[in-house]
Amino acid sequence: MQAVTKLVTLPLHGVAATRRLEQQASLSLAPHTLMQRAGLAVARLSLALAPHAQRFWIACGPGNNGGDGLEAAIHLHQWGKTVVVTWLGAENTAKVPADALASWKRAQAAGVPFANVAPVEYDFAIDALLGIGAKPRSNDVHSTQLDKWLALLLASDKPVLAIDIPSGLDADTGISSIAPELIADPARQQRAASRFTLSLLTLKPGLLAAHGKDRAGQLWWDDLGVTGVSTQTPDAWLLGQDRVESRSRSQAAHSSHKGSFGDVAILGGESGGTTHMAGAALLAGRAALHSGAGRVFVALLGNTGLTVDPLQPELMFRAPDSLDLKSQVIVCGCGGGDAVAGVLPRVLSSAVAAVLDADALNAIARDTQLQTQLRTRQSRGYQTVLTPHPLEAARLLGNNTADVQANRLEAARQLADRFQCVVVLKGSGTVIAAPGQVPVINSTGNARLATAGTGDVLAGMLGAELARGQTAFEAACGAVFWHGQLADDWNVCWPGAPLTASLLAQNHQADLKQ
Repeated sequence: MQAVTKLVTLPLHGVAATRRLEQQASLSLAPHTLMQRAGLAVARLSLALAPHAQRFWIACGPGNNGGDGLEAAIHLHQWGKTVVVTWLGAENTAKVPADALASWKRAQAAGVPFANVAPVEYDFAIDALLGIGAKPRSNDVHSTQLDKWLALLLASDKPVLAIDIPSGLDADTGISSIAPELIADPARQQRAASRFTLSLLTLKPGLLAAHGKDRAGQLWWDDLGVTGVSTQTPDAWLLGQDRVESRSRSQAAHSSHKGSFGDVAILGGESGGTTHMAGAALLAGRAALHSGAGRVFVALLGNTGLTVDPLQPELMFRAPDSLDLKSQVIVCGCGGGDAVAGVLPRVLSSAVAAVLDADALNAIARDTQLQTQLRTRQSRGYQTVLTPHPLEAARLLGNNTADVQANRLEAARQLADRFQCVVVLKGSGTVIAAPGQVPVINSTGNARLATAGTGDVLAGMLGAELARGQTAFEAACGAVFWHGQLADDWNVCWPGAPLTASLLAQNHQADLKQ
């Protein structure tokens, strides 16, 4: 068993892959072995998380997730704890899976107390209502009782441990069938520190995407001693620090010079009429500089009148048509407005390395010729990274934001395959996908990043990673990881200050902690 941290990259397996592993393992194990191992793991973690707890409420559904809960109840009861089990399978045991039914009989034989209603007082609760294959149904015979117990668990001010996955959360996508207003309830967010999930056999991608992080709380994983988990190709990876390069120059050769760390050119920041977006380009430029680029150029679109950034005089301003697209990493689109469409044909046809963000993505979504140019870049050996948020991704895919958010992994894969480039789908559990590669879900970041300009900062950081000579996929992984880690470190580096893109661009980094 291990805590899931951002230090180590871990494999993620969806429902179908997990089912295959279960079937493979069952061929070499005695009947009920996995369920008994799961119950023991849950009981041990419960005591580790709440060593002084004496009263346990275990809410069990009628399926195998409930069976895991019943096994945990047996151990806690035998260890002298006061246990109350509420079980939804009692009304129709004929429909209960064989393993879960065996666990129910074992619990009865062990003298585990059962009740029809949740206890009024308890110290620790275990959510064993719905597993990876179950979803609440309004016409289910148990739905009324299930809803009551789910509501009690959500509202509980006691620690709650979910077995495998929080009830009602889709293990593949992270979409929750629980009402969004309940998940986002401020009072519930204050209780988030006392929410835990133990993912069994495999670590599920839905725990890290969409609503997953909000529902799961502190995440743990136990492979139940099944060796095949580490050998099967995962559906995705959880990105850890061990997969990204250090951002320090301390290990660089002493003979290094500014040319050793590459050039980044920011192309965007349209100004004219009522549109003044130069700030977006400046944020990207500052972020690239603070992320280690040797030189950073800013090419503003329109009549800005800016020739120097007083807060960052190291930035060098150039006319857009003077950029060297063959030797510079081009970060295009930050605040580009409508004007960026005019420079995109040249960027797509000539830039050896490009990061396409914001208005560049919107322009591509509207123009089939630009889409064709984008698709052909890979065949020419060019490196390209797209950095859409969900709405920009929807425009590129020709659907809507709800479709993208309903399966973020699949949306990122589709974009990468359609345009033959690396895609960074921003959001909770940012997804990084590339043609022919297993996608990754980022482990860092938090809601502090939900403020204007942080996407421009990410684009600049990504440009700097590319300028250092990394591949597009490596650069995307590094930039996304450290961008999120900056937000995680915020109170250490900027105690009491709200996160703004201007401060974020300065890239102050604390020591990474678990």
